Amino acid sequence: MIRLIILAILFLAVIAISPLLIDEKGYILIAMGKLTIESTVVTAIIMLSVLFLALLVFIKLLRNGFKLGSLSWNKIVFASRRKAQKEFNQGICAYLLQDYAQAEQLMAKCAEKSAQPKIAWLVAANAAMQQSDNKNAPSNSKHYLTLIEQQESSDNSASLETVLISVNLFMQQQAFSQARTIIDDNHKLIGHDARLLSLEIKLCMIEKRWQKAADYLVSARKQKTINEKTIHDWESTIFTALFTEQISKFDQQHLTDYWQGLAKKVKQSDAVLLAYCHVLAANKIVAPLNKLLLPILKKHPASEFLKQIRGLPIKPADELISLVQKHLHKQPNSAHWLSALAHLAYHSEQFEMAYKAFNALVQLGEQAYDNIDLHTYAKLQQQQGNYQQANELLLTARAIID
Repeated sequence: MIRLIILAILFLAVIAISPLLIDEKGYILIAMGKLTIESTVVTAIIMLSVLFLALLVFIKLLRNGFKLGSLSWNKIVFASRRKAQKEFNQGICAYLLQDYAQAEQLMAKCAEKSAQPKIAWLVAANAAMQQSDNKNAPSNSKHYLTLIEQQESSDNSASLETVLISVNLFMQQQAFSQARTIIDDNHKLIGHDARLLSLEIKLCMIEKRWQKAADYLVSARKQKTINEKTIHDWESTIFTALFTEQISKFDQQHLTDYWQGLAKKVKQSDAVLLAYCHVLAANKIVAPLNKLLLPILKKHPASEFLKQIRGLPIKPADELISLVQKHLHKQPNSAHWLSALAHLAYHSEQFEMAYKAFNALVQLGEQAYDNIDLHTYAKLQQQQGNYQQANELLLTARAIID
């Protein structure tokens, strides 16, 4: 502004001085009907310059006034939105500090006016579920999730994170039908995210949709983010249920046909194989069971596999016991084979053989046995009336856990 004034003064000075230097003022006559205007060139130029300068000043003042008005208007109009953003930030901090009651209150209050209403409602729902001492927490959480569903149905958009959190919260509340609705509505996302796939498998297991869960295991095995133990546990639960269904709803032949129809890679899984063996043993189907286990035991299986077959209620187990004894003749101090023999003999009610095997196993030292061995040995001692020895074994097992 100061520069503009200085330039205007210099310009006027030049205009005023230049006619004097050239000694010629000039003359202007403007006639419009009966109206005539007479002026010198210098006077006309000065007047026009003054008018131009006044116009610049007016525009400058008008612009500054508009900016001032806009700022005031913005402060008035967006005050509630700024307050909502402040409450959103405070709610996030409260959630991180585990002040869940405060977090729920702030997020529920600011959600509608927040720039991220879905996130606010999700945090409020999760914060509500964390309040175990609040009787209204489950209903509040469901209310917030319902608000999310209403918004998503209106704008036809659902982010993956929203789906994950909503399904997880509904499952925590045991609202499985609502969790199923969300997953089915966003079914296309399952193939793109291992977390949603995991939730789908868990939900199928809760719903006892075992075959559907088994089908999803094909994709789960390809996911690098799902660890092997989780896959093993799922396989064990799912296929135990599937094998049990075949024989309980139909007959042994259906069970055999179902096993034969499984993919070779699936049957090679220890969890699936042991699930099949468990169902065979529980239903005293010994011949197919021996046909599966004898070739494996002949090849010196891994110690982990031997540990897993200890819980199989195989009766009778004469062929398996005979094979295990052959291994023990070659390795009389093998803890793995002694444990296998002890459990096989116990489940087949050959208690004297089981007692000797357990006794030999315990004499090898603490590194040779685990809690499963001790608990089974304690049961055997109780059955024989040796209650003091059984209590000592249970105390030892408890000490190992501690």
